[in-house]
Amino acid sequence: MSVYKAINLVQADLCRLGIGKDSTNTFDNYKFRGIDAVYNALSPLLAKHGLCILPRMLSRTSEERVSQKGGALFYVTVDVEFDFVSAEDGSRHTVKTYGEAMDRGDKGTNKAMSAAYKYACFQTFCIPTEAQDADAESHEVASRVDKLREIADYLKDGINRDDPSAVIEVWADLPEDDKKALWVAESKGGYFSQSQKQYIRTAMDTLRPRTESEAA
Repeated sequence: MSVYKAINLVQADLCRLGIGKDSTNTFDNYKFRGIDAVYNALSPLLAKHGLCILPRMLSRTSEERVSQKGGALFYVTVDVEFDFVSAEDGSRHTVKTYGEAMDRGDKGTNKAMSAAYKYACFQTFCIPTEAQDADAESHEVASRVDKLREIADYLKDGINRDDPSAVIEVWADLPEDDKKALWVAESKGGYFSQSQKQYIRTAMDTLRPRTESEAA
């Protein structure tokens, strides 16, 4: 079986299953699609259809930057190729992608590689966020309110932990309509204080490099 046939068979299964934006595939909630959710969904399908995904690191850059609170952040970018290989006939197709991440310790490269793998798979297999569900529309209003509240709670947790990587991963993946709904003024029923909004802005903007005097 060729690699393209194997990719198509995995796509066929994933279009029915989807990968929800939480680790338990609970489709009426909204969180980012983490790497564990991707592994859990893909692992049995790759084995079932005889498809291997093999990473190859092409380059890595790391830059030390400053968090909003003055701590050190390590901003890592990786350039990675993934070989999608048929276990049956050895045919392959290579997908190249980038991964970016920030971390206060030594996990920046791990996070960046996970991001690269995740988005290579999202785009190769065209993975939907939800399985097809005939009842999906019946609780649309309540589900949206619950979804926005969960997103806001997760972002606030990242802000409280001073973890810009968590904030970036969630905010970057949000549809524009959700961003606008979350950004409503707190006095008008919004979810964030001005200081929390500023943290999100700072996390999403390119952080300035540390000067020699700050690094000393």
